[in-house]
Parts: sequence; structure tokens; C-alpha cells
Amino acid sequence: MPEGHTIHRLARLHHRRYRGQQLRVSSPQGRFVDEARALDGQVFRAAEAWGKHLLHHYDSGAMVHIHLGLYGKFSDVKAPMPAPVGQVRLRIEGDDHGGDLRGPTACEMYTPEDLDALVARLGPDPLRKDADPDKAFRRIHKSRRALGAMLMDQKIVAGIGNVYRAEVLFRAGVHPMRIGTAVENDVWQRMWRDTVELMDVGVRKGKIITIRPEDDHGVRGPRGRPRSYVYRRRGEPCRVCGNTILGEIMEGRNLFWCPSCQPD
Repeated sequence: MPEGHTIHRLARLHHRRYRGQQLRVSSPQGRFVDEARALDGQVFRAAEAWGKHLLHHYDSGAMVHIHLGLYGKFSDVKAPMPAPVGQVRLRIEGDDHGGDLRGPTACEMYTPEDLDALVARLGPDPLRKDADPDKAFRRIHKSRRALGAMLMDQKIVAGIGNVYRAEVLFRAGVHPMRIGTAVENDVWQRMWRDTVELMDVGVRKGKIITIRPEDDHGVRGPRGRPRSYVYRRRGEPCRVCGNTILGEIMEGRNLFWCPSCQPD
């Protein structure tokens, strides 16, 4: 599933591509056809992201909520667009560019009340300027749940996925099993600032990069230069201490950490 930086990057792209344009909107697949018909010809006002949720706003006040889920993808092609291929739930086309949405978990019309309800159930989003890290800390610090699990809970922090979870914990030297009540506020604030910086890099670069310059020795592997410390590196040596990276399943998701750099 795309992490929050991917959705924010997509929102910025759509905002730049379509803002102020009268869009041609359709649903070649047919599952969004009535809604697309109502949107067709409307002026696109803005796109924004809340965690892993994408929102399109139109001048009429109409709003579309999109969640890509595991399989969703939004293409970006130059106009005029070719004939749709595959199961295109939503097609938007502006003056110079267009996009096809395939396989989303959600593609639906939203009301302001729907948006308020969504925001109310989400934790703060590190990539939004209005985010309040203290709100997340209050939820974390009153829980005995593992911090590694809570970082993936969108009700606590919106937008963090498996990669950022593993990497932020490593960079902070925090064991993923540390319970929330044992997380100090200064540790959390440092983790939050690091998350903001890393996810901002992800938005700008279009990929997750977490290696500090002093730990990037320029050694290229089969997949290019290293971009992570522990994620998907179970059984490999730690890039910092050389100890073996560990891994297990936490609440259905793969978890990775270094037992020396992240002591229990």
C-alpha cells in the first residue's frame, strides 16, 4: 500500500496539473458513472492529502475521496488521452494532462460532513502543516500497546507505512516493542521531526530514502545505492554496527529492527 508521501506527491501533481481547468470526467468501467457525469465539465479547484487519503475539490463544492489501498494506481498521461485500457474507475482529463484511476479501495463522492468524519478519525499527518504531534503522543503515552504497532495505526499517525515505521524507529534507536507508556515525550518529538523530514524527502524525490550521509558509503548493490537501514533486511548485517537484523510479524505486517542499535 502506498505510504503517505506517495499520496501527497500525487495530490501536488494533480493540483499543479488541473487547478483552474474545466475537466472532462468519465468512468469507463461504469462503477462511478453517475458521479462522473455530475462532475464532467466542472472546474477543478484543488487536490489535497490526509494521510493515505486523496481528495479532489471542485468549484461547485463537489468533492471526491480516493483511497488507493493495496492495488489502486493513478496514471498520468498527456492529453489527448488514448482509449482506456483495463478497468478504469475514474478518468479525468484537463488541457494538457489526464489520469486514469484503476483498482482503488475507495472512489466516492464526499460531503463536508464526510470529510470532517474522516479527519476526526485520523491521527496527525506529518506532511500537513496543521499537524499536532502532541495529539499523537497523548494517544501513545496512555497505551501499553507496542510503539511499532501504533506507528502503523492511522488513528494515531496518518500516513506512516511499513517502511517509515521500521526506519524511523531505527534512526531513533527505539525498539519496536517498547510500550507506549514507556515512550518519553522528548523521544517522541525527535521521532516526529525525523518523520516529517524523511517523508518530505519522499515527496520531493518520489522514493523513500532514509540513509544518513555518514552511513552511505556509495557502495552499489544489485538494486543500486542503499536506501534503508533495516526494512526488508532480515538476516543481513546492520549498516551501522554490523549485527544481524532481526524480523518478525507484528499485527500481520513484517517488522525489522537491529537488536544492538535498538536495545530492548
